[in-house]
Amino acid sequence: MIVKKGKYLAVIPARGGSKGIPRKNLKPFCGKPLLAWTIETALATPGLDQVIVSTEDAEIAEVARQYGADVPFLRPAKWAEDDVSATEALLHALRMVQGCVQLAVLLQPTSPLRLPEDILACLEACGEEEVKAAVSVAATGKSPAWMYALGDNGLLAPLLGEDKSELQRQQLPKAYVPNGAVYVARAGWLSQSRSFFGPQTRGCVMPPERSLDIDTPLDFQLAEWLMRERLHGSTPLSPT
Repeated sequence: MIVKKGKYLAVIPARGGSKGIPRKNLKPFCGKPLLAWTIETALATPGLDQVIVSTEDAEIAEVARQYGADVPFLRPAKWAEDDVSATEALLHALRMVQGCVQLAVLLQPTSPLRLPEDILACLEACGEEEVKAAVSVAATGKSPAWMYALGDNGLLAPLLGEDKSELQRQQLPKAYVPNGAVYVARAGWLSQSRSFFGPQTRGCVMPPERSLDIDTPLDFQLAEWLMRERLHGSTPLSPT
């Protein structure tokens, strides 16, 4: 078992395998491995007592340590398959940690644009008595009230069952979607519910320029452009 340093534990799950972008977590991103950006943001966040990278990959573990994260264990291969969710990886890390963890924080390395203030907003939300979990969200570009399912016959059917296509955008409720950047929950509650989502989950809104979750090569290029814009001003997209 691993000795815990404090009560607020951040876990960064980083598998070695990635189908969309091979070795994605180690791919150079604006001068550093992609994983490094999330580690550095976590270490710069006041209140986090320990930052752990959970991986089955020895090379990822070494890079994580170089950038200041703890890697107190290597994740068993069965917990690093494609069908193992990030939440399951976090729950595995909680079982490996000895000590009283009050808040469990999940930070995916595919969200390098988040800032410490985004993590802090979720930590602070979980300090409220009625809140069990907090998840970062971003406003959607289009309301689901304007969305349709396409049947086998090619006919459109309102996704929500009622046609509201004639309503103006201002007349529709604003919709939000989890952006993948920050998940925080009370550790005991999470171990029982095994999900960050429930009636007592608070949504913490992040702006679109920090909400990109890298899944495809195009996402990677867009995220690099946004980061270079933040650091240096406008720069062109990288060619690869």
